[in-house]
Amino acid sequence: MRRKRVEQYSLFDEKKKEESGKEARDDLPVSSPGSKPVPPAEYTLRELAFDVEATGTDPLSDRVVGIALCRERGRAYYIPVRHLSGTNLPEALPLLKGVLEDASVAKIGHNLKYDILILRKEDIRVQGVLYDTMLASYLLNPNKPGHSLEDVSMEYLSHRKKAYTEVAGKERSFAEVPLEEATSYAAEDAELAMELRDILFPLLRERGLERLYFEIEMPLLSVLIDMEETGMRIDTGKLEKLSQELERELGSIEARIYILAGEPFNINSPKQLGKVLFENLGLRPGKRTKTGYSTGMDVLEELAKTHELPGEVLNYRTLYKLKTTYADALPKLLNRKTGRIHTSFNQTVTATGRLSSSEPNLQNIPVRGEWGARIRETFIADEGHALISADYSQIELRILAHMSGDRGLIDAFSRNSDIHARTASELFGVPPEGVNAEMRRIAKVVNFGVVYGMSPYGLSEALGIPPREAAAYIERYFAQHPGVRNYIDTAIKAVQQTGYASTLLGRTRPLPEIGNSNANVRQQAERLAINTPIQGTAADLIKIAMIRIAKRLREEGFSTRMTLQIHDELLFEAPEHEREAVSAMIRHEMENSLSLSVPLKVDIGWGRNWAEAH
Repeated sequence: MRRKRVEQYSLFDEKKKEESGKEARDDLPVSSPGSKPVPPAEYTLRELAFDVEATGTDPLSDRVVGIALCRERGRAYYIPVRHLSGTNLPEALPLLKGVLEDASVAKIGHNLKYDILILRKEDIRVQGVLYDTMLASYLLNPNKPGHSLEDVSMEYLSHRKKAYTEVAGKERSFAEVPLEEATSYAAEDAELAMELRDILFPLLRERGLERLYFEIEMPLLSVLIDMEETGMRIDTGKLEKLSQELERELGSIEARIYILAGEPFNINSPKQLGKVLFENLGLRPGKRTKTGYSTGMDVLEELAKTHELPGEVLNYRTLYKLKTTYADALPKLLNRKTGRIHTSFNQTVTATGRLSSSEPNLQNIPVRGEWGARIRETFIADEGHALISADYSQIELRILAHMSGDRGLIDAFSRNSDIHARTASELFGVPPEGVNAEMRRIAKVVNFGVVYGMSPYGLSEALGIPPREAAAYIERYFAQHPGVRNYIDTAIKAVQQTGYASTLLGRTRPLPEIGNSNANVRQQAERLAINTPIQGTAADLIKIAMIRIAKRLREEGFSTRMTLQIHDELLFEAPEHEREAVSAMIRHEMENSLSLSVPLKVDIGWGRNWAEAH
């Protein structure tokens, strides 16, 4: 489909018309800073598509260069504010404040979180119903690897939109782009967002995803904006000391690796490591890649059972990542103005609905182990404040209990039993008091293995036992929990019939591979059919809790701020005098965010740093 040419204007065109005495068309209702817009009597603005162009991609550090506006399909405007050449209209932003903050005017855009965040630096707090076409595209197909405006325009409009790098290059700021070119690029962004809104939102309604957008994803957008703006304080002195300790520990591991290998080599080079492992030491190679032997984590873990060197390499990789990704990198990401680090929360990345974070990724810090705890110790509260950690307990198993209706699981959670000890008792035929630590460990792997659709072979790999023994554990588990067996069969059949998996709240994930002739591909789709409804429901549940907690913090006048979401955990920074009241409120909202047939349980801790709180 070919799109009609979009009429694109710089507001200079309109200004010139006025100056030359030509009749100018009514433009956006604007007013003086801080006042409410006063639209003409014959015209009321109901919706506005907009797109902000800036000096870079960090909304907390960069500056607005210009803003594109569109209130009707086929016609859009660009207002230059801080271009390095040509005439700018810096007075436009305070004039637009009224309409952008008018809650009666719906706002349309693509990746609105970025635009709204950067406008806050201009003392503009965007209000109104938000139609974010990036979020809509994601809900319609969460499997897509990208939901950029270029991708979505091509998919739904068959229109090739210029990429940012084609206009500004890799290094150049948008402020350096000539006005004519900037107008064409930016105005099209705003107009495309409006055009896509008219296509994507009817599709959301048609596919039963409209409530998910308006009741979860859109309200969450504002919560994430506040969290990103708040950021987290870190102890740079502790990080520097930790980096030095990790450097010494890496040196010791490196020396041991060289002794075991019989020669020095580049440990970070898969090619050189493969040569040492499979040629020099003669270890049995696993899978090969196009470039040589595979030295991935799974391969090294298997080899570590027979030789010490692969285990040392695994230790080296873990500590090297902690050093480079956190100990060395975090101080460099400190915002000069706020003195805090500000991660970016991504709503449109994971296929299950879970949030992810980037720049930096704060969801991959190891929970257990000395070094992971040491990294968490460097995340601290302001003076007179505490960090509060609220973590759902065994949320996915509780959702499995609800979705399967399994009487054994429901009874265990209703009685607040130790679910892993109870499963161990069932698997090994001993009374609960006879369960030892090893039995409980095996039962825990079985419990979570079932949630992820683990096969007997997968369980045998996880536990280091023969596949026949693993299969026996799974059969014993299903004999005790027929409801879970029925849930698995039903979940797979549902995807075979519909082509997608669904959460309790209607979030969907297409799984077309369920009918693939390749057994490995098909079995992976079956595992996703089992787990996606559970993990996706957990993602929806914590999002609802975040929205409700943020609302209460705001309405009840608390100074406490939500700072991080790490899968099933929420982190808050609270003044000491609010800690107890806020903790009780957080627990209530999290444990009542969704009504299930089993109680939800939240573990809450607090401390001066994240490690203490968790």
